Amino acid sequence: MGSAILGARNLTGCEHRLALDFASSEAAARTGETAEANRRIEAAQSHRRHVIDALRQFQSHRQAGAVVLVDEPDHRGRVAATRAAMDAGAEWILQASLPTDAQRGRRGHAEALVRQGDGYVPIIIVNHRVTTPIAEPREGETPSLQTSPLSGWEPAPDPTRSFRSQRRDVMRLAQLAAMLDDLGRLHAPRDEALGGLIGLDADCIVAIPLGEVADDYDAIFTRRRAIAEGLIPTAPRKVSECRSCHWWPRCEAELVQQRDVSLVVGGNQGTVLRDIGVVTIDQLADYRGREPEDWVGSTKFPDTIVSAKSWVRDIPLVRRRERPRVRRADVEVDVDMESFSERGAYLWGTLLTDNTNPERPVVYRPFVTWDPLPTRDEGRSFAEFWAWLMSERNAAHQAGKTFAAYCYSQHAENRWLRGSADRFGDMPGVPSRKTVDAFIASDEWVDIFEAVGDNFVCPRGKGLKRIAPVAGFGWRDDEAGGEASMEWYAAAVALDGAELDLSQRDRLLEYNEDDVQATKVLREWIAGDDVLRLPLAADLLAENSGA
Repeated sequence: MGSAILGARNLTGCEHRLALDFASSEAAARTGETAEANRRIEAAQSHRRHVIDALRQFQSHRQAGAVVLVDEPDHRGRVAATRAAMDAGAEWILQASLPTDAQRGRRGHAEALVRQGDGYVPIIIVNHRVTTPIAEPREGETPSLQTSPLSGWEPAPDPTRSFRSQRRDVMRLAQLAAMLDDLGRLHAPRDEALGGLIGLDADCIVAIPLGEVADDYDAIFTRRRAIAEGLIPTAPRKVSECRSCHWWPRCEAELVQQRDVSLVVGGNQGTVLRDIGVVTIDQLADYRGREPEDWVGSTKFPDTIVSAKSWVRDIPLVRRRERPRVRRADVEVDVDMESFSERGAYLWGTLLTDNTNPERPVVYRPFVTWDPLPTRDEGRSFAEFWAWLMSERNAAHQAGKTFAAYCYSQHAENRWLRGSADRFGDMPGVPSRKTVDAFIASDEWVDIFEAVGDNFVCPRGKGLKRIAPVAGFGWRDDEAGGEASMEWYAAAVALDGAELDLSQRDRLLEYNEDDVQATKVLREWIAGDDVLRLPLAADLLAENSGA
């Protein structure tokens, strides 16, 4: 295998994927990106074009030649145009491509290079949020974050935001800084260099101190290049990245054949098990020794043994307690939110059940905007959802009835409850952040995902699509899922140039309705008697103790 040339994408994520992507013998077997990956790529490209247009507008007052947009059709032409712009001392170079460095093994491009002194600061644009608003900055505390307006490179302490760091963004900027430094074009010594990061909100440029990560980048780059060149062997392991990887079908087949322990235990816990000689699911299922002293992570060691036994015997769930429990109420509302990437939440679906009045129909109510995200109309639909939810809550209280609203994995719902209050607080009917936080903190907001984890060991994951079928629920659409819904939404609103297909709106509403129905069926099953047919974790563990 020849010398590998790495782009920024190769610096993070699964090392085995990197090895497979670069193995020449696998070239003919490579498959294309998943539909979800292609959607993310297209959305990111659209966002970058929009922000680059905005950057051009901010600099439109400058004289000719000060701002250069590199738009040549081929890579060689883009590199030549970028170098010519740097040689001419352009103030802003948009869509810049740096020359591929075959000797050092690096390639890269920047959405913008902005001149500072005799060199350039690299700026990249990403399609996710990179800052979080700080509601009440602390007086007298020096902000750790520096930001600059989009109109020019003027970094200054920013007490209104905190940084939402993602490693792949920082590594990409570090690679660009290294390349500029090799060309003698970096604006400062490498240990003092800064990079710029523009996120989804595109309301500022975050200044990233790259000197702090230079040594880390060098070590990572050296190892990753060695992997790409076949000098360091890798093996498949199941990680979170697998679900969106085009190599997963191949890796999964290998792992299942090997009965690899990573299928039930992930991350550092799998490393700990390998260190004590437990490499297969069967070995873990039969484990009779002490818990490893250096056991880490949130999953308890006995749970991993139960998961392994369940995997071997094809048991979908195992009870933690004799009688599972979940909070119930007189009036119950199941809630499911649909969002698109980080652009916003376009749909809040609800299903109300009044257990004190069997004649009251159980009706699905969606609160939705079909204006393409991001849109202010999102605030209108959220306000209507909130008003309806609170009116039902208040009516239950006034009638002396208990009330509870349920979701599956409140992390997502809470994020958009709070985010909607923050972003649309000036619109009629939108609650304050304080009001939303009070509701989230109350015992009337119940997370069924947490209830599942509290009541069961889940050997094959805790996702709603995996757990609800155990309770007897099935989705009407065979393709239903988060990844597919992204494609449906893009067509439903003709997002980013997609062809408009109004039938996808009905499909999304049906999918959302099924999600709230699944949540209802699952929580009622947890509280019922059929769940008692599942085995108890204590009984499975007793097999290994000889009890």
